[in-house]
Amino acid sequence: MSKSSDPPVVLLHRPASLNFMDELLTRNFQIVKTHTSSDPIPNSLSSQAALARGFVNIGLLPVTEELLSKLPSLQIIVLTSVGVDHIDLAACKRRGVVVTNAGDAFSEDVADTAVGLLISVLRRIPAADRYVRSGNWVDSGDFILGSKVSGKRVGIVGLGSIGSHVARRLEPFGCIISYHSRSQKPDTTFRYYPDILSLAAENEVLVLCCSLTDKTRHIVNREVMESLGKDGVIINVGRGGLIDEKEMVKCLVQGVIGGAGLDVFEKEPVVPEELIGLDNIVLSPHSAMATAGSLNNVGEVAFANLKAFFSNQPLISPVQLD
Repeated sequence: MSKSSDPPVVLLHRPASLNFMDELLTRNFQIVKTHTSSDPIPNSLSSQAALARGFVNIGLLPVTEELLSKLPSLQIIVLTSVGVDHIDLAACKRRGVVVTNAGDAFSEDVADTAVGLLISVLRRIPAADRYVRSGNWVDSGDFILGSKVSGKRVGIVGLGSIGSHVARRLEPFGCIISYHSRSQKPDTTFRYYPDILSLAAENEVLVLCCSLTDKTRHIVNREVMESLGKDGVIINVGRGGLIDEKEMVKCLVQGVIGGAGLDVFEKEPVVPEELIGLDNIVLSPHSAMATAGSLNNVGEVAFANLKAFFSNQPLISPVQLD
């Protein structure tokens, strides 16, 4: 039994390669490392888990009602992601468990990736690289034409921290920015569209930066893609479930839309086989935030949230549970 003066017991679940918080947490808390399997709290850890007041979830481990039932002392879940679609927020609310996320820790890096994907798709940079390496430049001559980036009409879905950073990066290109969000933002002059269908109809590019919820799942369906048009491009740095992936594959193959830059997928790490051979798309392994700077930032935010909670101070990046 822990004494009241002992540091709080905190569970840590992470992929084997992501050990960037281990030392910091170990210096300040009693850390229990859970398994990285589908059963993160086996019987051998049940007694320690029962004492845990905090849970640092690095990655996308689903936190379900069943998992929460094994953590009767739990008071706070600290996520290193912005998205919370892998967390049963209703169950957390019922149990009085506070949830925090990464906040703005990696917004800039994700925005950089979104812009990089857009330029790569429009200018066909990965396809051009393959063209040179394969010897086709010598054998077949000049490469096919790309599409101009400057001046593009870009619709951003979700003008939060990441979406705002994307907009600021694209403005110097002369891009015309508009957006769709849950509500109109009073502090921006960008044109607001109350629905994504009208946003798609008026733009050449859609950049998806919003959270995945019941309302936003498959927000980009075939009708939206048809509205975007045959030269339209979709960039997704949000969650794979924002797009009806099966319909997107059909639209790309059939030429309903012109291309896509995808950092996220519906059933990661599985990527639809049809996408692999297409030269009008750029694929990335959910790595938009994967920089040393982002890991440092998210580690600081996560630790600050834990420290604030156990010191009865305001949280840095709380998640609304209603």
